[in-house]
Amino acid sequence: MGMVILTLKYFAAPEVPIYVLFTVGYTWFCSFSIIILVPADIWTTIVGHSSRGISFFWSLTYWSTFLLTWAVVPTIQGYEDAGDFTVSERLKTSIHGNLVFYLCVGSIGVVGIILFIIFGKNWSGGILGFAMGCSNTFGLVTGAFLLGFGLSEIPKGIWKNINWTIRQKVLSHKVAKMAVKLDDAHKEFSNAIVVAQATSNQISKRDPLRPYMNIIDSMLNQMLKEDPTFKPQGGRFGENDMDYDTDEKSMATLRRRLRIAREQYCRYRSEYMSFVVEALELEDTIKNYERGGATGWKFISSFRAERTGKLGASLDTIEFIWRCVLRKQLEKLLAIILGCMSAAILLAEATILPSGVDLSLFSILINSVGKQEMLVQIVAFLPLMYMCLCTYYSLFKIGMLVFYSFTPKQTSSVSLLMICSMVARYAPTISYNFLNLIHLPGDRKTIFEK
Repeated sequence: MGMVILTLKYFAAPEVPIYVLFTVGYTWFCSFSIIILVPADIWTTIVGHSSRGISFFWSLTYWSTFLLTWAVVPTIQGYEDAGDFTVSERLKTSIHGNLVFYLCVGSIGVVGIILFIIFGKNWSGGILGFAMGCSNTFGLVTGAFLLGFGLSEIPKGIWKNINWTIRQKVLSHKVAKMAVKLDDAHKEFSNAIVVAQATSNQISKRDPLRPYMNIIDSMLNQMLKEDPTFKPQGGRFGENDMDYDTDEKSMATLRRRLRIAREQYCRYRSEYMSFVVEALELEDTIKNYERGGATGWKFISSFRAERTGKLGASLDTIEFIWRCVLRKQLEKLLAIILGCMSAAILLAEATILPSGVDLSLFSILINSVGKQEMLVQIVAFLPLMYMCLCTYYSLFKIGMLVFYSFTPKQTSSVSLLMICSMVARYAPTISYNFLNLIHLPGDRKTIFEK
């Protein structure tokens, strides 16, 4: 719960509504609960004790994530993304958009059901079992690619970042790339402001669309008030930019465009500043490392005021030791440990099918510690946590290129909802994948597998 609250507080934009924060928080809480439930489930299975509590929490977690990711979250996401002016119209837009998606998915499901009937398969699970099977298959197939990417990329990324020269080049490239994106976002936001102001000027006070324009004007004034440093520059009209005053839907499109333009500008500005600060800190680290003896082994920052007081000099020395000596060595050690864990997971995944051969390091460790509850749960917890980290790392990396943004203090409602939907979609399949890597004594099945 603490991890979920801190993560939301760190990433959510100030304007994210309470109901979105609650929905995202509950979804993340259910998804992250698997790192507690899976080790507990393994332990109760080893000792042969059937726990009703674990069974209840599995049902609550699984069906919560299932309903949230396929029904509740997409509806709220479409509602938040809509630019309409009333609750009912925003709901209609959301439901219409989701219906198109689910009709496509449903048509594939109907084909699957027809094939099941033709080949006379066992229907003991019913339609509900078929839906669960489809959801789990989607998660397992795509989750395998996400897990594989993360298992390789995380240790490799940490190892590459140890080399300061390479990291400087990467940061220089990122700063330049983000500067271009920020400039484009600034132009688009300026264009949206100019179009909104021009549309407002041409709508008379007696026009039926005037109340909608007043809402847009109020939103624009609030945006400029919250960010007084922003100055619209180079705003231009496109070919169809003066056609927003035709009906209510076109006004909703203008409102949505203005909101998205501002979100993108704030996102790229935040990312640009974080890359610049990281580049400056790295430059300071290199300079301090090269002339450590001349400065008395104290860390001197080029963009931060010098520390004063009794502890000032001591804190500067501690920072020098951490940034210039310890951090590099700890990152090397971490990269090696994570690389070994990635290799162990890949070996376990590659030998998951052959029966009678158990090459899963985690399976061997869990069986070797016997019935020592704490050790069993720790041995299960660490690799499961790493598998979650790898899968979600890939999910965020790939998704940020296309679907959403994940920026500190600037992540919008739509992005948060998209992320929580994807996290919930993969939580059960990560659990099931990990449990398949563990061969318990007597081929016992955990509560979740059953």
